[in-house]
Amino acid sequence: MTTEYRTSTQPEPTGAGGRLLAVSDLHITYQENRDLVEKLQPTTPDDWLIVAGDVAELTTSIEWTLGLLAERFARVVWAPGNHELWTHPEDPVQLRGVARYEHLVELCRGLGVVTPEDPYPVWQGAGGPVAVAPLFLLYDYSFRAPGTTTKEDSLAAAYESGIVCADERMLHPDPFPDRDSWCRERVRLTEQRLAACDPDVPLVLVNHYPLVRHPTEILWYPEFAQWCGTELTADWHRRFNTAAMIYGHLHIPRKTSYDGVPFEEVSLGYPREWRRRGLPNPLLREVFPRAAS
Repeated sequence: MTTEYRTSTQPEPTGAGGRLLAVSDLHITYQENRDLVEKLQPTTPDDWLIVAGDVAELTTSIEWTLGLLAERFARVVWAPGNHELWTHPEDPVQLRGVARYEHLVELCRGLGVVTPEDPYPVWQGAGGPVAVAPLFLLYDYSFRAPGTTTKEDSLAAAYESGIVCADERMLHPDPFPDRDSWCRERVRLTEQRLAACDPDVPLVLVNHYPLVRHPTEILWYPEFAQWCGTELTADWHRRFNTAAMIYGHLHIPRKTSYDGVPFEEVSLGYPREWRRRGLPNPLLREVFPRAAS
């Protein structure tokens, strides 16, 4: 897509005096989750909120959620999840693939929400400055199912086990021939952009999927890992000046560290999941500076 960055005469929020918070996988299609979202509030007027994907499937629900959060938080930064990219039969917007993503970018811009196509905002709060970089990378089936060495074999193992992501039916790659081709193009574009960032300003990298495979090793169904990222980003947290990596998708909220870089899985998940384990406490995770465990 051709990027036209937003300009404004209004002073940009810096986050000074506020907190850098994050959440993902709000899935407001479920009423219990929508009720939780309606109660979300900043702790200070200067708080920023990162939303790392999977807000909802329908454009109307995505707009409602991000609009509500944009009214409450000084700045909202969004990276798309797979559910936003679905072409759901009940969605009035039946765009597919790149066209759908571009539509969501423009929707967010209209709400004042930062997208992966906008300049990376610099947060000047405690521990800053850090540039908050929302990414859109997808996956390329390189996190293969155990015992397989090709995409075809990995997918076959998933179908045989019955563990198949709904993306195979709902997330269309148009005009790319497949999702892995779209992923490779997104990786290429994003890698160029990160390489052009000021190396003296640390990055908070935000992606729906983890940049490394390690977090997927605790999945109950290892076949699902192939829909969870790409090996092409395995060294990004080392190559770029990364202060923290924020992701979701796995519905396993936790804190880990790889090569000394904090990784934060910040998902809410489905009601059946959080009812069993309890809600993340707090639901909005303070992700930089990294809060004590």
